[in-house]
Amino acid sequence: MTDSSHESVPSRHRKRFPGISSRAYEHPADRSALVALRRLTGFDTVFKALSGLLPERSLRLLFLSDSVRVSEAQFVHLNDMLRDACYILDLEKVPPMYVKQDPQPNAMCIGLDEPIIVVTTGLVELLDEEEMRAVVGHEVGHALSGHSVYRTILLFLTNLAVKVAWIPLGNVAIMAIVTALREWFRKSELSADRAGLLVGQDIKASMRGLMKIAGGNHLHEMNVDAFLAQADEYEKGGDLRDSVLKILNVLPRTHPFTTVRAAELKKWSETRDFQRIMDGHYPKRDEDKDASVTDSFRESASHYADTVRTSKDPLMKLVGDIAGGAGDLGGKLRDRFTGAAGGNTGGSAKGGAGGAQGSSATDGSEGTWRRPDPEEGPEPGN
Repeated sequence: MTDSSHESVPSRHRKRFPGISSRAYEHPADRSALVALRRLTGFDTVFKALSGLLPERSLRLLFLSDSVRVSEAQFVHLNDMLRDACYILDLEKVPPMYVKQDPQPNAMCIGLDEPIIVVTTGLVELLDEEEMRAVVGHEVGHALSGHSVYRTILLFLTNLAVKVAWIPLGNVAIMAIVTALREWFRKSELSADRAGLLVGQDIKASMRGLMKIAGGNHLHEMNVDAFLAQADEYEKGGDLRDSVLKILNVLPRTHPFTTVRAAELKKWSETRDFQRIMDGHYPKRDEDKDASVTDSFRESASHYADTVRTSKDPLMKLVGDIAGGAGDLGGKLRDRFTGAAGGNTGGSAKGGAGGAQGSSATDGSEGTWRRPDPEEGPEPGN
C-alpha cells in the first residue's frame, strides 16, 4: 500500500499496524460462533443461493440516492476519521461511507462484494470526535474481518422471515439460521469493539461512547466505574431463573448488552494480548494462509472453559460445578430455581433420582435457543 492511498493523517500520533490480520483482535467467541454457523444444516445452501440473489446493487443505489456520501466535500471530519482508521489498520481500499437521516444512534457495515459503512445522524450528533473515531474504527474492523457478507444476509433473512411467517413451517428453517446468525453477530461486535480501540487508542473515549449509546448525551450524569459495576451486577445477580431469562432476553438481539460490551472491552484493554499488539507484535495477513485451524479451535475452547470457570453467573457456576464432578445435580437445580437454602437431607436415593432430573433440566436450559419473535428486526450497527 502506498502512502498516497491515505492523504489524511491522524489528528494526534497513533500507532499504526501494517499488515495486521483480523486474527489479532478477533474475539475467540466470534471465530467459534462463525464455525458453528457454517456447520449449520442448510446454511451453505442458503448462503450460495442468496449470494447471487441479494439486491446489492439496489442497496448501493439506495444509499447513493437517499443518504449523504462522506467525502472531502461532505462530512469532511468523518472522511478524515475513515481514512485514519483505514491507515491505522492498513485496509488498503477505503470503503464508501454514508450518513443516513435517522435519530436512532446506529452504524453498520454491509455489502457482499465490497463493504459499505453507514452511520446515522443520531450517532453523529451524539458522539464527540474521539468517541466517533472509535465507532468508525469499529466499522472498519468489521470490513477487515469480512463480517459485512454475513451481516447483509442477516438483514435479508430477517425481513424474509417476516414475509413468510404465515407459511406453515416455512419460517422455522429460516429462523434457525437467523438465530445462529444473531449469535455470531453478537460475538462479532466484541471483535469490532476491539478494532475500534486499536484505531482510537483511547479506552476512555470507547467507554464514553458506549455509555452514551446506553444513556444518551448526559455524561455529566454518568460514571464509568458505576457503569462497569452494572455489568458485574448483571453477570452475578439473581438465581438460575435469572440466568435463563438473560438468555431469553438476548436471543432476539443482534448486539450484546452495552454494559457487557464495555466490561469486555475494558478487560481486553488490560491484557497482555492488547499490549503486545500495541508494541507491534501481532499476526500478519500474509500469514493467514498458514494459520492453524486447530489452534483457533483450541483458543476458542480455552476461552469458553475460562468463561465458565470465572463467571459469576449462577448458571455458569452450576455448569462449572457439574464439570468439576459435583453430585446431586437434581438437588442443585431444585435449590437454585426455588431459592431454597441449606442442603438436602434425603440421602443418596434422592441424589440418584435427582441425577436423572438434572440431565433433563440441563438439556432444557440449553434448549432455550427458542425461535425469536419474527417481528423483531435486527439492530445492525455500532
